Amino acid sequence: MKKTVFATLLAFFAAWGAKAQNQQVFAVNGIAIKGYDAVAFFKEGKPVKGFDSLAFMYKNAQWRFSSKENMESFKASPEHYAPQYGGYCAYGTAAGHKAPTQVETWSIVNDKLYFNFNMEVKQSWEKDRAALIQKADQRWPDVMLQK
Repeated sequence: MKKTVFATLLAFFAAWGAKAQNQQVFAVNGIAIKGYDAVAFFKEGKPVKGFDSLAFMYKNAQWRFSSKENMESFKASPEHYAPQYGGYCAYGTAAGHKAPTQVETWSIVNDKLYFNFNMEVKQSWEKDRAALIQKADQRWPDVMLQK
């Protein structure tokens, strides 16, 4: 299973390489987590789309919120609500590279928000989550600088 996941990721990166981001935050068209409200994952336990009218710039990305209260919570503590590894794939970060993510792969572990490339990768990540988080935490400073 791990070989299949890794092979899938490698194939994807070959195709995605030209579009890779030299950013701290995975942002599609400059919008973090595809316009979903980062605070809602914690407060509502599900993905909730944010509004254009409730936006805040953080780390060169626009973050959108579903309520003014959520936006103010994020402004007060963005390091708490923003996803780990800038919203890039937690499994990919542990492997030493950036990978885009899907919103439905979200999870909160020890009060931190994580995303993965797809559901298959998330299943692999969950099997050894603690060790992979530790490895990703160590690698993120270098991975963050990758193009």
